[in-house]
Amino acid sequence: MKLETLPVSPQSTVRSKRWRKPLAALIVIGLAGGGWTVMHKKDAPPPSAQAAKDDKKKQEIFELASGDIAAIDARSLAVSLPLSGSLAPLSSATIKSKVSGVVEATTVQEGMAVSAGQVLARIDQSDLRARLQQQQAMLDEAQAKLSLATKNETNSGALLKQKYISQNAYDSTQNSVDLARANVKSAAAMVEIARIALNDGVIKAPISGVVSKRHVQAGEKLAPDMPVYSIVNLAELTLEAQVPASEIPRVKVGQDVKFRVDGFQGRDFAGKVARINPATEAGSRAMLVYISVRNDDSALRAGMFAKGSIVTDRSAVMPIVPMTALRTDKGQQVVYKIEQGKVIAQPVKLGLRNEDEGYAEVVEGLEQGANVIVSKLDSVKPGSQVKLPANVATPALLTNSAKSAMLAQKG
Repeated sequence: MKLETLPVSPQSTVRSKRWRKPLAALIVIGLAGGGWTVMHKKDAPPPSAQAAKDDKKKQEIFELASGDIAAIDARSLAVSLPLSGSLAPLSSATIKSKVSGVVEATTVQEGMAVSAGQVLARIDQSDLRARLQQQQAMLDEAQAKLSLATKNETNSGALLKQKYISQNAYDSTQNSVDLARANVKSAAAMVEIARIALNDGVIKAPISGVVSKRHVQAGEKLAPDMPVYSIVNLAELTLEAQVPASEIPRVKVGQDVKFRVDGFQGRDFAGKVARINPATEAGSRAMLVYISVRNDDSALRAGMFAKGSIVTDRSAVMPIVPMTALRTDKGQQVVYKIEQGKVIAQPVKLGLRNEDEGYAEVVEGLEQGANVIVSKLDSVKPGSQVKLPANVATPALLTNSAKSAMLAQKG
């Protein structure tokens, strides 16, 4: 049997070539896709790491320092007007001699405390005693003449009744009695003057205080109106301060004043406005304000220079906020308040401001104990998560204690 090889059909060959080409293309595409997938998986982070990174961005927490925040306090806020001036004694006296004579003795010196009525000096009283005796003798003479004139009047009255003398004679004796009585009064007045002069020979302190100047020494001759001693009373002083006329409307009698003087840098002294001069000082356009100062311990001295301020306005006990914490948001004043670790833009309504202290009264919007941001932190915005320092108490506890304190103050 003879085997014969059949010739290949041209149509079958063409069909085989047709499906081989698409198959090769699919294989190439599959290999390329698999390589891209492998490379992409190597470059891209795992899905869990990317999600954690996104969460970290969303939950970023800013840790604040103790200097970045402040707890709201509640107290009375005062507005003050600065002033300066010198202290002067409210009462002082320069004792002058009322009579002439030689100083016999002086009993006190500068710096010594004296009380009202205490003897300061004595003048030789020999001449004064002699004058008193002379005037007393003249009084005795006048009284004797009055007694004689009175007897003559009595006799003349009896004679007139019997018509032994005329009415004119009786009137003459009666006139003599009137003149004698007048002389007695004059002599008695001269005796009193001489007695006062004798008493003035002993010089006494008219007020209590401290001797600031002794003008005479023992043995010196005094004439009337010559100064002998100067005394100042330091129990109460007057601070005379100049205030610009434009600020006078803010000053009222009874306002509190605090001041300091050289030598007592660590001590504050207090006073009250007692009087306001109605006229300005020549050339200064300022007005004198007189401040009454109690000086019970005599620490202050006359002539000391004082610097302080007058409290021209004072608020009630209210929450106060540092002015560095204030911000402006859409034309409204706000503070960045921290609540439960989150920053909140809290609108506030302010009252009295003290630019010198850097605080403002909060009428609405904040309570005592709340924590606010006082530093300018560009990264911290409303909605940011923050962490407070470890030594800062929670606002809730501070607020409760603050409320108790405010209730106690009101009670």
